[in-house]
Amino acid sequence: MSVLDAPAGPGSPAYRPAGGRDLVPVLVRLKLALLRNGLRQSAGRRAVYIASVVGALLLALGQLIGLIALRGHAHAGSLVVLLAGVLAVGWAVMPVFFAAGDETLDPSRLVMLPLRPRPLVTALLVSSLVGIGPLFTLCLAAGSVAAVAHGAGAVVFAVAAAPLTLLVCVALARAVATANTRLLTSRKGRDLAVLSGLVIAVGVQAVNFGAQQLGRAGGLSALDPAADVVRWLPPASAVGSVDSASQGAYGRAAAQLLLSAAALGLLVALWRRSLEKLMTAPDGSTLSAAEPARTTSGGGATGLWSLFPEGRTGTVMQRSLRYVARDPKTKAAWVTALAIGLIVPLFNALQGTGSVYFACFGAGMLGIQMYNQFGQDTSAFWMVALTISSTRDAYLELRARALALLLITLPYTVLVTVLTAAVIGDWEVLPGVMGLSFALLGAMLATGAVASANFPYSIPQDGAFKNVAPGQAGLAWISVFGGMVSAALLCAPVIGLTIWLHLADAEGLLWLLLPVGAVYGTLIAWGGLRVAAPRTADRLPEILAAVSKG
Repeated sequence: MSVLDAPAGPGSPAYRPAGGRDLVPVLVRLKLALLRNGLRQSAGRRAVYIASVVGALLLALGQLIGLIALRGHAHAGSLVVLLAGVLAVGWAVMPVFFAAGDETLDPSRLVMLPLRPRPLVTALLVSSLVGIGPLFTLCLAAGSVAAVAHGAGAVVFAVAAAPLTLLVCVALARAVATANTRLLTSRKGRDLAVLSGLVIAVGVQAVNFGAQQLGRAGGLSALDPAADVVRWLPPASAVGSVDSASQGAYGRAAAQLLLSAAALGLLVALWRRSLEKLMTAPDGSTLSAAEPARTTSGGGATGLWSLFPEGRTGTVMQRSLRYVARDPKTKAAWVTALAIGLIVPLFNALQGTGSVYFACFGAGMLGIQMYNQFGQDTSAFWMVALTISSTRDAYLELRARALALLLITLPYTVLVTVLTAAVIGDWEVLPGVMGLSFALLGAMLATGAVASANFPYSIPQDGAFKNVAPGQAGLAWISVFGGMVSAALLCAPVIGLTIWLHLADAEGLLWLLLPVGAVYGTLIAWGGLRVAAPRTADRLPEILAAVSKG
């Protein structure tokens, strides 16, 4: 039965909300159908999806074999318990702040359907188990319990602990996502989500720092203090119950397993409550109160905007910078790039294992913002397209967008390089690193402009959980990663000169890299804009169709 054929509402005699057993196969088939139809659209998308599936399965198989190989290790229990904790954190964070592209897991899509929350939660939980992520998690959970299961009693606990770990992770992800649906779909709420980029960036580097400290500590014994705490936190407590059963502590094992089971029940209850509120409570779109329109006097630019050049260049630069300041997803991407670009070199420098050349990472992170320039406009790109009637118009548009990006990236690159050199205390290579960063930035501006013309994709605005429209993930991967590889190849002359100066013991001449890198980056960026301009002008209809898909 289609939605149009459904009864009008509770007042209809034929009205009957769907039951749990009827709804589970429907949502599972819906998820499989969406996946199948997306793969039918092009051979390229099928190839990218198959490659990602094969890569994920090989990685999962390698992790499974590695965990099983830990059997008998004295501190294997500490490692697998902490691994389960990291999995739970990942499941709680990734679906909210990274692309998902799964329409069946967005509860706001189901608000108008005659569905009761309890069977809907069951159906959504089952459909959430279909995918690469759950399979990868199940492999890690199975390997974790296999690494510490010794004896028949431990095997019994292991059979229950592995699927329970997966269910807790999935339920945690769905509960967090549903509770934040309206927060993340509102403009002010999504602005708050920008702070999560900093949390994620710091968290990733904290894990990296912990891994390096673990290597210095000389073994897995350094994990024991943290594992003693985490083994009582679900879902890690489920894995910990297997380790406890292997030691003969069946009472403690039962308590740990029951703790994870209770956490699953609590998460499902919270998920159901959030779902009821989402499907029944009014939001801002149903309220009729409207603020009076604000009026401003004068038609010219004021403040810092008045310093921008006249004409198309200044207008496009202002528009690009206003996107950074006002659009939640653009702002989130910029804040995350700024945070990670600064944290990575500084963390490595503070650990004493870094190099000033790590500062080039900051330039690379911001250079990525040049990719998919037209996708940032979404369906509003048609207004920009109306102003492009020639190759020169396209060149001016791309050049102005690049100049707006440089207003942020150039001082940021200098700041990151100087701070990294100050922490390490190696001022001799500072000019060379800065020149190499400028060359890399110019190369990424060039490849980003070309990628924006050849591989545009839409950034959906109506979903809180995805940054790429369904079916366009392959285009996004090709655009970003293909462009990054091309940028590295374009920087090969400057990289080669840098290596030669070091091998020739001519560090005193590294200052030459500063003007060389600046001039080379400028020429490469100019050349890339020139190449991308005619391609942009010729492909305007295709670009408009691609970026308007979401």
